[in-house]
Amino acid sequence: MTTTYPFSAIVGMDGLRLALLLNAVSPAVGGVLVRGEKGTAKSTAVRAIAALLPEVDVVAGCRFSCDPAAPDPSCPDGPHEPGTGEARPARMVELPVGASEDRLVGALDIERALSDGVKAFEPGLLADAHRGVLYVDEVNLLHDHLIDLLLDAAAMGASYVEREGVSVRHAARFLLVGTMNPEEGELRPQLLDRFGLTVEVAASRDTGERVEVVRRRLAYDEDPEGFAARWAADEEALRERIAAARALLPRVGLGDRALRQIAAVCAGFEVDGMRADIVTARTATALAAWAGRTDVRTEDVRGAALLSLPHRRRRAPFDAPGLDEDKLDEILRRFEEDDPEPDPDPGPEGPGDGPDGSDGPDDTGGGPQEGAGDGAREQTPPTAPEPSVPDQRGGEHEAAEREDGSARADRDGGAADPGEGDGGTGGAGGERAAVGAAEPFRTRRLDVPGLGEGAAGRRSRARSAHGRTTGARRPRGTLSALHLTATVRAAAPHQRTRGRSGPGLLVRRDDLREAVREGREGNLVLFVVDASGSMAARKRMSAIKGAVLSLLLDAYQRRDKVGLITFRGADAELALPPTSSVDAAAVRLERLPTGGRTPLAAGLLKAREVLRVERLRDPARRPLLVVVTDGRATEARRSGGPAPVERAGRAARMLAGDGVASVVVDCESGPVRLGLAGALAGELRGTRVTLDELRADSVTALVRDVRNVSNPRRAA
Repeated sequence: MTTTYPFSAIVGMDGLRLALLLNAVSPAVGGVLVRGEKGTAKSTAVRAIAALLPEVDVVAGCRFSCDPAAPDPSCPDGPHEPGTGEARPARMVELPVGASEDRLVGALDIERALSDGVKAFEPGLLADAHRGVLYVDEVNLLHDHLIDLLLDAAAMGASYVEREGVSVRHAARFLLVGTMNPEEGELRPQLLDRFGLTVEVAASRDTGERVEVVRRRLAYDEDPEGFAARWAADEEALRERIAAARALLPRVGLGDRALRQIAAVCAGFEVDGMRADIVTARTATALAAWAGRTDVRTEDVRGAALLSLPHRRRRAPFDAPGLDEDKLDEILRRFEEDDPEPDPDPGPEGPGDGPDGSDGPDDTGGGPQEGAGDGAREQTPPTAPEPSVPDQRGGEHEAAEREDGSARADRDGGAADPGEGDGGTGGAGGERAAVGAAEPFRTRRLDVPGLGEGAAGRRSRARSAHGRTTGARRPRGTLSALHLTATVRAAAPHQRTRGRSGPGLLVRRDDLREAVREGREGNLVLFVVDASGSMAARKRMSAIKGAVLSLLLDAYQRRDKVGLITFRGADAELALPPTSSVDAAAVRLERLPTGGRTPLAAGLLKAREVLRVERLRDPARRPLLVVVTDGRATEARRSGGPAPVERAGRAARMLAGDGVASVVVDCESGPVRLGLAGALAGELRGTRVTLDELRADSVTALVRDVRNVSNPRRAA
């Protein structure tokens, strides 16, 4: 059995440890989402807290961990009579990102259910996690259908398994803990809101702390059992403190004044719904209990808000979670001015009473968290790490609009700026500073034609485990979706030879048929953006960036992977390799400078190379190429070589030959238009759309769609 790294031996990570400890004290807080860069001990901390959780009493032999004091009346292993059970450690169950639906909710033996009428049910991970911890590493990479099941279980406190009229229900109340690297993409808002708290973690920049982290990790790897033994006393002290805080929790009083503070803070940050108020109240109560007090103070409210509100505040698209601490302090200060009187009812005990009747560990807001060794001591519990407050995109846009400089686009690829060249191409076109993006809008859906089999998403048609039933086939592996009509049809001709004499249908495994369903898949959307001088007019580039930002937002909502290629000056650059982190693409786009010539062919060839590599990595994920350009091609012409426009046409025909579905967003403007973007769309065997047609509310968007790549005729 693997020895878990001791929780008290973790160096630093004050906010993360505090959030986990508060959930150990009060599971009603609702779990925690840990966001941070790779290699920051997120998983280590989560696994370590499970060893500190108090034991739970369960009905002996029950696979669903029923409480013997109040057993679940609908437990599949029941009914159970109330009585004395057996104690066991609280479980921490890990949900792998690639788990199947049956592994999560359990599997029902359809063959026995049809032939024998028996509910033979194998419990899943939700049953194992009941009254424990459900841990999802890289939760942002979890498939949508698993997220839907998690949301249902979290909302109802139960899991339902339905198979062709046969149903099983069991209780599923668990502490949901997830870790994620924001570089790999964000969570769906519905699931994000289900996490009670969120914390941001990052590697320490303090040399001494980093040395201590390495020293302890090496000692643990060399002798895990010996290392754990050296920290056993600290672990036991921390376990006892959690138990004491749990015992004190029911006696903590949450007065009207604290409730008004919480309501003022949540209203001030304009959070959606009422879950934020409830979670903040529960967290503030847990903070008071952890500090050994029976009254909730202002510092508890502040500490709770720092943990419960960052992921719930209203945000612009692609903004990272965060909370403005200055604004929080200002809201609390105004509240103190408006309501200076203390709450007349501090609770059943005095403000300084601890769990044993003495003063709490820290009379100013809570005792230190239990750490051990230099560099491992905790800060005051209400103190959480300062979440970063991202700049609002609107402010950057306004600043960019105020920048000095010409807003004229050069018809031949950008006018030369004194002292700045285009990378030695011999042409003019200096680099211009990046401009902000215009306000994003809802775009029309751009589909990849045909029927795919890629990862579940919301863009293109695909065969999937979820969606409308289109047919039946013999099962491939474990039967997950029975097609009842096809199964009966397959079994019916054999009833006489099988000796059927009663009313039941004799079904054999060879008769079973599974449903073939059609749903939606996520695609790889590769953006190829023209950043040359011909696109550099400020208002025009702002509109173009706004359009690409809108497409990125659409890609995020449809669960696509995205990549970003830009071309300007002498060559093309892969600004962002294909990733699930759409917000990273938005950041790169926002910083994109413009100017120089227009190496359109280089951009298309770079796209072809990127798609070739991605096809090897993930052959099931179909690509959609989105080229954002006015269609012009100007670059240094090699002696005797083809003209830039001809080179671009050749590159486009190669992409078309590879069967890549493509869309050209035509950015040409002005009274005189050359129609080069339309010609490029024809060479790509793709579709041309203007910026106006890209909007979902455009009339023409209702009648146009991406043409099948096999159709050689395209409308310019």
